[in-house]
Amino acid sequence: MQMTVLKGVAAVGALALVAALAVGRTGVTAAAPETGPALQSVGVMTFGPDGVLFAADPKAATIFALDLGAQANGGKAGAADVSAIDGKIAALLGTEPASIAVTDLVIHPKTHNAYISVMRGAGADAKPALLRVDGDGTIQPIAIEKLAYTKVALSNAPADAEGRRNPRTDSVTDMSFVSGKLIVAGLSNEEFASKLRSFAYPFVAADPGTSVEIFHGNHGQLETRSPVYTFIPYTIDSKPYVIASYTCTPLVRFSMDSLKGSKVVGTTIAELGAGNRPLDMILYKKDGKEFLLMSNNSRGVMKIPTADFGSAPGITAKVTTETGGIKYEKITAMTGVEQMDLLDAQRSIVLARSAGGLNLSAVALP
Repeated sequence: MQMTVLKGVAAVGALALVAALAVGRTGVTAAAPETGPALQSVGVMTFGPDGVLFAADPKAATIFALDLGAQANGGKAGAADVSAIDGKIAALLGTEPASIAVTDLVIHPKTHNAYISVMRGAGADAKPALLRVDGDGTIQPIAIEKLAYTKVALSNAPADAEGRRNPRTDSVTDMSFVSGKLIVAGLSNEEFASKLRSFAYPFVAADPGTSVEIFHGNHGQLETRSPVYTFIPYTIDSKPYVIASYTCTPLVRFSMDSLKGSKVVGTTIAELGAGNRPLDMILYKKDGKEFLLMSNNSRGVMKIPTADFGSAPGITAKVTTETGGIKYEKITAMTGVEQMDLLDAQRSIVLARSAGGLNLSAVALP
């Protein structure tokens, strides 16, 4: 998840303001002083730079804004490498590594501690957990039930369904905070199911979102039902955009100014290979140039130059080669990467799977 500019009041003040204003607003709930958040699940997360942690609860189709308070303090700044961290987290939660699923990794904008969201157990019995890793490698569970919070429920989320993939789990697939708004990707219960939603923060009301359509060059057709799986906010000629990726790896440009109507068609600027799902992406600069770094479940980590993101022509016909549009470099030194975030200007932090388990590591930006 990306860290972008949170405008306005600080975290505690923002949550207090919402508590005063949210009564009666559709889909928005403020915490009672004695009541903590009751998450049914925890998925993707993102920070505002003042320390508000936005956490998606896809099972409840709800987004929580969490004030970490004192639980964000006390550890050494930074995030140290921790090998086989899945085993250590499982032990803290009283279970086995096979019984936990890590759902996201984000870096606190001030302490640079790592926060890891986890589901413990399987099926209807699975429970959410949140953990902090500091600069000494100490893993500290966060007492979610003690946090101040506000939340907003999605007004048109897909229903729970049996089958190979429950669309409810994709009600929120990625989030990023930019210029006072939380941008949320995921599915809806509508015919044109793929959505980008924009929530003003402090939360005001649930946004039904804008349906997004793309031309998928590998498939040779328009698509409206596959969700954006990972994205970043991006600026082109001083105007806000979203750069997003989908299953089978089209890379698509959306103008955020167009996310005000019921439907928008994105511009596909690259086809990065079929049989693949993008997992995470970060934006960084090195040697005076800017790059997008994207991890994938079957095509490794891609380094993509951003110089042509604004000018690249749209792909509007079936791609007959393996890839098309903007080129990328495969970073062969980075393997098994499932989650990543920007740690600082020189390093990313990744959760990468190896034969020994899931490892948390700081990695020099390629």
